[in-house]
Amino acid sequence: MNHGIEHLFNTRSVAVVGASANPGKRGHIILKNLIEGGFTGGIYPVNPGAEEILGKKSYPSLGAIPEPVDLIVVCIPAAGVPALIREAGRHGVKGAVVISGGFREVGNLQLEGELYRAGQESGVRIVGPNCQGINYTPNHLCASWPLIRTQGSMAIISQSGTIGAALAEWAEEDGIGFSAFISLGNRLDVNESELVEFFTSDPATRSIALYLEGVKDGRAFMVQLKQATAVKPVVVLKAGRTIRGREAAQSHTKSVAGDDAIFDAACKQSGARKAESITELYDAAKAGGMLPALDPSLLIITSSGGSGILATDAAESNGMQVPVLEPEVKAALAEALPSQCILGNPLDLTGDTDAERYAVAARIAAQWRVAANLLLIFGDPIPGAGEMVDRLRREIPQQIIVSYLGGGEEGKKESKKLLDLGVATFPTPERAVKAISTLISKGKDLSSKTTQKEDFL
Repeated sequence: MNHGIEHLFNTRSVAVVGASANPGKRGHIILKNLIEGGFTGGIYPVNPGAEEILGKKSYPSLGAIPEPVDLIVVCIPAAGVPALIREAGRHGVKGAVVISGGFREVGNLQLEGELYRAGQESGVRIVGPNCQGINYTPNHLCASWPLIRTQGSMAIISQSGTIGAALAEWAEEDGIGFSAFISLGNRLDVNESELVEFFTSDPATRSIALYLEGVKDGRAFMVQLKQATAVKPVVVLKAGRTIRGREAAQSHTKSVAGDDAIFDAACKQSGARKAESITELYDAAKAGGMLPALDPSLLIITSSGGSGILATDAAESNGMQVPVLEPEVKAALAEALPSQCILGNPLDLTGDTDAERYAVAARIAAQWRVAANLLLIFGDPIPGAGEMVDRLRREIPQQIIVSYLGGGEEGKKESKKLLDLGVATFPTPERAVKAISTLISKGKDLSSKTTQKEDFL
């Protein structure tokens, strides 16, 4: 089904048609990002009015390029795009990312129809038009903006370039990166279903985040979602949930947003998680890229009583279990921890705690199999938190998730360290719990009610 899709991402050569020496032009920005992003294949600026742009020889046309070109990025006025696609087909180009706007989104249906026919007749697969491009980090292919190089495991498919770029920037700031960012634009040709299919089998991708304003082919989308969720987490944020929102979607990229109740049912049947906000979309996809499917049981260990309560509320509201501590577990904790600690779930280590107290509590909880997942909430500056968690996760089988808030500069430094170590870390307890709740396994509950101590440490 994905004929030509692979060439969009695993391309060996790229021509930027409409490349410019003007730093304010998209043709300049994309050429610069391709070069600085580290793409190792051929990069060819196409501009009949320039001999060289950014140190690269410029060509007057696609036909003048002496080497085969797999992919073109189009930054010329809309009226000339259909003819360019036909020319590209004659020269063996397999894919085109059309940045240019001025088609259906402004009412120019005739021109978009002409572009569609050009793509179909020439065999050139088209992303866009009216889009922000693509970035596939395994191939160092940043044919988009902003320039992001950090390779991660989250694929971002977005009908809004800005929303997709925001997700990509958050991933860059967190240091976790992404595998791909694709801005769909008007979805003339390449659509969300084909992309979900591609990233389902892409070894560089562990989770898929989708921002959609409408679905081109509902039946095909359902089929691909169901196949994808059997392999990896898929999170969907659909805009246009209200009457006015659907009107706004129609005016944005002329998408038909559809009935939200039907879309909810489709996500539920397929196993995809439906996000309610951009941050929830990002957090869930981030968790999916960093963690396996999870058992629903959760022990909350915190230095902040209030944060522990919020985490408990979020856990129970999102289908997770917060088991009560058995007397034997409380006795073991009481023997090892200072008397001011509040022994329960949440387990409140109080504000004078240090990193080692967390480690002691976590080891005891792990030995008594209190829960399959441990949420460590650092509600104050906790020096050495990153090193402690890194050691701890090698010692115990439970999954460790972190929320770090209220820690000032120390907290920022430790949060960055935790993310660099591959620990799923979130800025608030609610965001942490909502994110990991999307990974709850549909299989058997792996937690145990037994109070028998395990000697695995």
